[in-house]
Amino acid sequence: MINFLAFNPVKLHFGKGVVKELGSCANDLGKKALLVYGGGSVLRNGSYKDTLEQLKDQGIAITEFNGIKPNPRVEDVMEAARIGSEAGVDMVVAVGGGSVIDSAKIIAICIADNCDAWEVMTGKYAPASALPLIAVLTLAATGTEMNAVAVLQNGETREKIGYRNDLEYPAHSFLDPTYTQSVPADYTAYGIVDLVAHSLEAWFGSGDATLSDRIVISIIKEALEYGPELMNDLENYKLRAKIMWAATMALNNTTIYGRVSGDWGVHALGHVLSFLYDTPHGATLSIFYPAWMSLLKDRAGERIIQLGSELFGVDTVDETIASFASYFKSLGSPVRCQEAGIEETTKADILELMNRNRAEGLNYPLSDKEREKLVEYIF
Repeated sequence: MINFLAFNPVKLHFGKGVVKELGSCANDLGKKALLVYGGGSVLRNGSYKDTLEQLKDQGIAITEFNGIKPNPRVEDVMEAARIGSEAGVDMVVAVGGGSVIDSAKIIAICIADNCDAWEVMTGKYAPASALPLIAVLTLAATGTEMNAVAVLQNGETREKIGYRNDLEYPAHSFLDPTYTQSVPADYTAYGIVDLVAHSLEAWFGSGDATLSDRIVISIIKEALEYGPELMNDLENYKLRAKIMWAATMALNNTTIYGRVSGDWGVHALGHVLSFLYDTPHGATLSIFYPAWMSLLKDRAGERIIQLGSELFGVDTVDETIASFASYFKSLGSPVRCQEAGIEETTKADILELMNRNRAEGLNYPLSDKEREKLVEYIF
């Protein structure tokens, strides 16, 4: 186990009605808020209304930016930052899922440092500050509510990439499972897949961290047990709460302590499908994980078998891969591109962008030939 620093400054408020605490928290941070959200779901589930009331009750001036897309675009971030700067806001409040909160993280940096979002994302600009961020989560999936990572895509450079900086930690995150009770079945499934995939990225990282391994197994077991139950009872508050907390725990640093890194290769591969076909993030992960494990039978076989034994009671690589594929399918998430509406005629385009962006992991690098095999496996 390597030396590590355990750090997470997010004040996370969890449970029914916790947004009632948002106003006083916001009042401690500033007096002018940029309220960022996506589409109509936040209007339907009450999260937007509740947040707006909290800010107004404290006399906080509000400037709004809506329309953040499920696979967030850098141009939207820059436009939101421009609007926020012109309004002189001193905090950002994000209401939505991972795409909204990820966007808000970079918006908060761009307003504070008057910088270009893509230069931040690519590491060409090192920001020195960020406005305080409050997150109101409406989709259990990415864990962004309690981490310092954001993902954006750029149509001009044909990239979807992640960026990490401690400046991106929200000051406060509010997690009320009732806001997720209206999430439709498909996006509920994608969120469950996402939390499992985050756990697997840690599992396949480098370094010996046995306690972190046990935490990973426990998080995935939560998803294995309660995910299918939730899919059959989408408005069940207790099940929504269990999955919501599991998703947060899957990517709030807890599974990484003691490791050199996670792998993140499957996420890099999945971003290619999201960029090319606007495929939901979770769907790209359920497509790529069984394929990636099949490709890495020799290199990662021992870790795959350990997973199968702990999670499914099986003792071979192939049985483990089949168990994961079966689980993803049981949730309603695709495990082949055709199931996501991506035709075989697109193979060359997928491979070209995978190779161009050098899609691979930190622990398991991939050759062009291996990426070619992966393209065959996902169809």
